[in-house]
Amino acid sequence: MDLKILVVDDEPNIVDILEENLSREGYTILKAYDGATALQIVLDEQPDLILLDCMLPRMDGFEVCKRIRQKSSVPIIMLTAKSEEIDKVLGLELGADDYITKPFSVREVLARVRALFRRVQYSENEQIDSDQVLVFGDLEIDQAGYQVSYKGTPIELTLREFELIRFLARHEGQVFSREELLEKVWGYEYYGDVRTVDVTVRRTREKLEPDQNHYQYLLTKRGVGYYFSKDHSD
Repeated sequence: MDLKILVVDDEPNIVDILEENLSREGYTILKAYDGATALQIVLDEQPDLILLDCMLPRMDGFEVCKRIRQKSSVPIIMLTAKSEEIDKVLGLELGADDYITKPFSVREVLARVRALFRRVQYSENEQIDSDQVLVFGDLEIDQAGYQVSYKGTPIELTLREFELIRFLARHEGQVFSREELLEKVWGYEYYGDVRTVDVTVRRTREKLEPDQNHYQYLLTKRGVGYYFSKDHSD
């Protein structure tokens, strides 16, 4: 399968390095050096994964990510030279699947890319139970159709958000630590900030939970992790 990766960065040397190493792995590389061009390439070429720098001319990476998420759930890894927590969280809040802080090692980038593609491939090939639609009160999870609905109304989730809620729902009542979720849902052992999980959980809750003051489905076990509730009574 010919997988296409869009590399977006305004520094040509970074694009060249990533292109050289990713090409060796067998990926087809698309390139953009500004946000507006990147967005057009996404619409025209429909890449399988995007490496997206935050600070770009014509349209910054955050805005590009936001606009992509309005139309596509393609995996996005944000590249940023900034170490401030707010920048990392902003990318995740806008729908990015992961982030890598510059300066980064090519080895780390390759590991993240492989992990994302492994997870996507696993999801596509995963043996789905004969009961493909999981029902929890007013919430329905169509595993084969990658669709979550509440009271019959579809909820727009990214692939990562869907993977998270489906995994927890299939292990109803079982508590998973952030590290375990990164391994099971993200597909790799995470070295670094586990905030990725917290932000994804919060973003999923905002879409999933009708009452933000009283969560019914995606719950926190303080000091341990997250779990899908067994009690779905109103």
